[in-house]
Amino acid sequence: MAILSSKAGCVGIFSNTRFIRNELEKRRDLLYQIAYSWCHDTALADDLVQETMLKALKNAKQLKNPDAIRGWLSKILANCWYDYLRRRKETVDLDNLPYEEFVHERDTNDRQDIVDRVRQSIGKLPVAQRQVITLVDLAGFSYAEIAEILEIPIGTVMSRICRARKALKKSLADYDPRHDVIRARIRRVK
Repeated sequence: MAILSSKAGCVGIFSNTRFIRNELEKRRDLLYQIAYSWCHDTALADDLVQETMLKALKNAKQLKNPDAIRGWLSKILANCWYDYLRRRKETVDLDNLPYEEFVHERDTNDRQDIVDRVRQSIGKLPVAQRQVITLVDLAGFSYAEIAEILEIPIGTVMSRICRARKALKKSLADYDPRHDVIRARIRRVK
């Protein structure tokens, strides 16, 4: 690493690193939620976030626009996720993996049942659809931002969102007729 001779240059790098650290503290929970929604494994989600944080700190000087940090961190997280998928030894098609249902021994209220059912339905989606649906509905990114984060055309984002929402609607439609709330809670973002 080259040592900068000007004091202003050093202050710029150090203040950017400090800014990144503060932002990472603020955004860690959201990064974890996104990672968990993609992999459904608490340890792996934590590892992905940790790797994202390390890469963000290491490459702090690459962030030119502080307003773009949310997308920048999400792009790093997506790249960490892709790296993990490439390193996996298994050759199972991820789109065909079944989602393991969690058994709750205690009675849950209706709202928790709905949340659990939606999470299970999202977990059954193919990884690519799961990524876009969580980036839109959990993280609140626009389609254009998602296209940039995942490095795919915006049309692909739109078609994945459409297919994911149709699958969720079908999966949740027969859940329980008493709970019409389920259909109303699937947010439409255009």
